[in-house]
Amino acid sequence: MTSGSPATVLIIGASRGLGHAMAAEFLKKGWNVVGTVRGGARTKLHDLADEFVGRLEIEVVDICEPDQVASLRDRLAGRAFDMLFINAGVTNNPAETIADVTTEEFVRVMVTNSLSPMRVLESLEQYVPETGLIGMMSSGQGSVANNETGLREVYRGSKAALNTFMRSFAARHSGDPRAMVLMAPGWVRTEMGGPDGRLSIEESVPSLVDVLLAKKGRPGLEYLDYLGRTVAW
Repeated sequence: MTSGSPATVLIIGASRGLGHAMAAEFLKKGWNVVGTVRGGARTKLHDLADEFVGRLEIEVVDICEPDQVASLRDRLAGRAFDMLFINAGVTNNPAETIADVTTEEFVRVMVTNSLSPMRVLESLEQYVPETGLIGMMSSGQGSVANNETGLREVYRGSKAALNTFMRSFAARHSGDPRAMVLMAPGWVRTEMGGPDGRLSIEESVPSLVDVLLAKKGRPGLEYLDYLGRTVAW
């Protein structure tokens, strides 16, 4: 980024829901955005690109396909991003317990929510400078300490695993001046979160983006909610 030019955020998984809303919020705040979608179909992100001409770029990547992640890394070579935020993820039937879930479904959720986001991070973190921020969309349900109700067992496990892998990444990069954060957005009414969520997108995402902006320049890994409060590991 040259002096005086807008900051740029790379959002992995921005076609809908929280990722799309984050892209919109950053654009409103004057940032440029590179957002990814999974396939070739038109999405809400394309509509946003029409609204913010020249300020939103769209890339295609399925984070569960290592060849596609490598291709994205190569296409972005030479770029620098003030923020990298990895939002992509899936859920499963919330009533399924570890006793019920099939091996195939367990693998799908864990690979999409835990392994693949970290692979993306390992591939793209080289494009985040020392003054930048690396963020992951976690969940309050990733907290082991706060799990007093059970429920959503497989999803919980995938987010707890993501948190652990991110802590390992931070440990391997001890002394790294970059800010790192795992975000818990709250239970939001989205296609993935379902209709019973406690928060609207408008109640979560603008505050979440403000937390990211406040965290930028504060080195080290934190696990925060959308209001900036520390979440117990």
